Amino acid sequence: MEHVAVRPHPVALRPRVTRQVSIRVEATDALSATGLRLVLEGHAGLVRTRPGTRPDVLVFSAPHVNAGAVAQLRKLQPAESVPVVLLTAGVDEEALLTLIEHGVVAIVDRKSADGAELAAAVFAATHRHSVMPQELLGTLIGLVRRMQRETLGPLGVNSAGLTEREVEVLRLLADGAETAEIARKLTYSESTIKHVLHSLTTRYKLRNRVQAVAFALRAGVL
Repeated sequence: MEHVAVRPHPVALRPRVTRQVSIRVEATDALSATGLRLVLEGHAGLVRTRPGTRPDVLVFSAPHVNAGAVAQLRKLQPAESVPVVLLTAGVDEEALLTLIEHGVVAIVDRKSADGAELAAAVFAATHRHSVMPQELLGTLIGLVRRMQRETLGPLGVNSAGLTEREVEVLRLLADGAETAEIARKLTYSESTIKHVLHSLTTRYKLRNRVQAVAFALRAGVL
């Protein structure tokens, strides 16, 4: 079983706050949860979720993510899924796909992240924007490719009705290209690329670009 360390990575600048974001903070130990609440609730725009209400973002901290931590996260996730920001030092490889399935959209290094980086990840998560170290994204893609080759392929699972243009966009997305770069390489406008991505995520009920890439891999088009 491989263990993937979480290393520091740049987080996009926090978008302008137009409303308060309610957060629920949980951890595998009570002390970590208390410290995280103090750090996050000190940032403008972040407030603790009222008891009995659904948070905008769930922040979950675990020293390492293994089967036990995943089970705890599963119990914490409301019936109506909310985006999860995971604070950890490492993830068991076999847990990565399960984390995505349980709403994790951001993974932040527990050892080095400061309050500003964590808060930025929380604000990004409200828009279902992915924040993930490159090495973890590479591991995730490798896992899904192996699933396609060893499990889905023999069953004849293939493309899910994607157009040629959608496949081209997804291939560049899997290579780490941003919207502007995809538009330049395919000689489309940025608005066209954004429309393609929006159509994909809406049609297949995908939360973010990471899930779009995972979906394309499962469909056998990458």
